[in-house]
Amino acid sequence: MAAQFGRRLRKGAATTAVAAVAVAALSASQAPGVNDHGRQTAADATPSPEASASRGSATGNSPYYTDLPPLKSPNPSPTTGPGPIGAGTTEAGIPATVLDAYKKAESALREAKPGCNLPWQLLAAIGRVESGQARGGRVKADGTTLKPILGPQLDGNGFALIKDTDDGAYDGNSSYDQAVGPMQFIPSTWAWAGRDGNADGKKDPNNVYDAALAAGHYLCRNNWDLSQQGDLDRAILSYNNSRDYLNLVMRWLEYYRKGTHEVPDGTGTLPGNRSDGGAGASPTPTLPGVTTPGTTTPGTTTPGSSGPKPSPKPDRPEKPGGGGTTTPKPPTTPPADTPSPPPTAPPTPTDTVDHLEDAGTGKLAAMAGDAFDRRISTRAETEAGKAVAKVRVRFTIVGDTDTTFTGGESVATVATNSSGVAVAPALEAGEKTGAVTVRATVVGRALPGLDYKATVTERAADALVRTGDAALTCAPGGEFANRVEVKATYKGAVADGVAATATLIKSADDPTVTDKGPYFKDADGKTVRTLTGLKTDAKGLLKLPELYADDTTGTFLLRITTAGGATLTVELTVAAAETSAPSPSAGPSA
Repeated sequence: MAAQFGRRLRKGAATTAVAAVAVAALSASQAPGVNDHGRQTAADATPSPEASASRGSATGNSPYYTDLPPLKSPNPSPTTGPGPIGAGTTEAGIPATVLDAYKKAESALREAKPGCNLPWQLLAAIGRVESGQARGGRVKADGTTLKPILGPQLDGNGFALIKDTDDGAYDGNSSYDQAVGPMQFIPSTWAWAGRDGNADGKKDPNNVYDAALAAGHYLCRNNWDLSQQGDLDRAILSYNNSRDYLNLVMRWLEYYRKGTHEVPDGTGTLPGNRSDGGAGASPTPTLPGVTTPGTTTPGTTTPGSSGPKPSPKPDRPEKPGGGGTTTPKPPTTPPADTPSPPPTAPPTPTDTVDHLEDAGTGKLAAMAGDAFDRRISTRAETEAGKAVAKVRVRFTIVGDTDTTFTGGESVATVATNSSGVAVAPALEAGEKTGAVTVRATVVGRALPGLDYKATVTERAADALVRTGDAALTCAPGGEFANRVEVKATYKGAVADGVAATATLIKSADDPTVTDKGPYFKDADGKTVRTLTGLKTDAKGLLKLPELYADDTTGTFLLRITTAGGATLTVELTVAAAETSAPSPSAGPSA
């Protein structure tokens, strides 16, 4: 698997075997019991025989990073204030854009394959093991890695033998395939599993949005339900067919489920050990004053290294007049080979953002079920008010609402254009009416968010007309031959799902309910003269129940009203049937 971040160090087979045993032993020693939600953890993740026999894999069974999560719990999450950050909280930090890609993929799979139950933490666990979260989040604003992430060529020399399948299009190698990108797909797998996760019209394995969505679909194939341990085992093993890999991914999955937090892009911790004995990622980005677990400071050595050895411990303190061993004094100047501090990286566009400003959004209002006619526009600015391009802005719909962005998602991430403006996807109003809040934040920065208020009103109609013109008449004590049907529109368009009320009233000037004349029947056959809870159908039509008449004759009024103020009054006539006049009698014959 994993990307080669520094010089590749080749170690013997014995070293590799010892490392594998150590991973398995540490996995077992750290394995927790079943958690509050009843999920099995790494201790229980013994693959079934059919899972172990899985053929092929997403990565071509390439090498992967073997670093285990720390024993220290990731909770509580670190605060934004000063102070040291422990190993647990440092490892729990996931770069902002990478984390956004995982969560967006989970949301897409929840819509496309709800029975899969894919948790974004599984994508994070695989992303950690495969590429150290895209080299600690070294990605551009659109999610593409700053440099391609490539595994070793699969030439059969210590790895699988997979000859070139893409003519070097993805991995630049026209002889053998190599695993590519943050999720380490081999080209032959990407050819059918690739997805466009950031809607730019391309399927790029080096883009974390594309790769995360592809990994989600890959893990959800075969109708697997990842809430079931057996299917979860099969899915992980299909990614890389190794029991050690399964146990390791399960460890990271449980670790991330306990808690994680967002860190700026490019500052995530990087792994240091690989399953093939190769070198880990170097250098590892760190926060000021924080030493990443597994790293050393200048002048120190790691076990098994060939660096300088510590001075021997004296047998006893030096006595006056000689004898004993003298304790060496620390050097007054640093060694000549002390590495100079790395140069400070120039600030990214995200680093220069001071705040977000509204970019002329205007009033946001829509009826339930309709699209909002305005879209949210946000501008990223420096402290001096200068626009900042190529910054990712995340729009999140918060609160108890079923309003979504186009496509059914509640979160959308958009990069600012050359004018520093990010335009959110169109909002689609749900059926819940009331206020809706959309919060804009800068991905990768802990800056105050900018809230937009939107309003969802009930469905309405501004016009009602009868669909027919047949007279509505009835004999006393009888039933009207025709039923009343009306059509509702709003600004000339069909008004579907609009609430309506039908009432038999006393007169045009007195809208109170009459106590005589025509009537409806309820479910029990009782007389009612007001119907509530009516709604127009998908075509804006409303057909009322049958009408009946008592013995009172005359002209009566039926009034129909809708939300939005549309009103229609219909005349009903109850009259006795006319009798035929007798024919004139013949006169006397002549």
